[in-house]
Amino acid sequence: MSYELQALIGMLELLTVAAAEVPAARVVPLAQGLALIPVTPAVLSALQGDTAVSRSVGGAGSGGAGFGGYSDGFELRLAAWSKAGPIVRVEAEYFGGGGTQRAVGWFDGRVVLGPLASGEFEPAPAEGTPISRALRWLGGSVEPGRADEFDSVGLGAHRSTAGWAQG
Repeated sequence: MSYELQALIGMLELLTVAAAEVPAARVVPLAQGLALIPVTPAVLSALQGDTAVSRSVGGAGSGGAGFGGYSDGFELRLAAWSKAGPIVRVEAEYFGGGGTQRAVGWFDGRVVLGPLASGEFEPAPAEGTPISRALRWLGGSVEPGRADEFDSVGLGAHRSTAGWAQG
C-alpha cells in the first residue's frame, strides 16, 4: 500500500488566514488544533508566483532536504506567513514498506527547524521521524494508544495529497 503527502501544516487559525490568499488552497483540520493545506499542483502553482524562478531542491533558506522543485516565491510566502506563527512543509512517500519523509519549519520569517529528512528503509531515529518531529515542534503530542505524533494528529486519514484535497 502506498502513502504520499505534500502539505503545509500549522495551527488552524494561521492556515485559515494563509489559505485566504490562495484560492486553490483547502484547509483541512487535524487533531490538537493543527491543520494542513494539501500542496496540490494548483496550490503549488499559485504559491510559486508568475515572476519567481523555479528551481529544484532548496531555495531561500530551506537548505535542501530533497524537496521537489519549488520557487523562491513559494518560500517567501511561507516566510511571510510564519511571522504570524510557525508553519512547516512536509513531504512523505511510502510504497511497500519503504519510503522517505522530509520536513522544514519556518518561524518569524526564517527556517528554524531542519530541513529534516529520512531515507528509504532507514530506521526511525530515537527522536522520531521528520514529520513527527515537526509536529512536536508545532505543539503536537503523542496521545495514549497512538504510535506517534503523525498518528495522533490524524495524518493517516488519507493516503494521498489528492485525498486530503478532496476531503
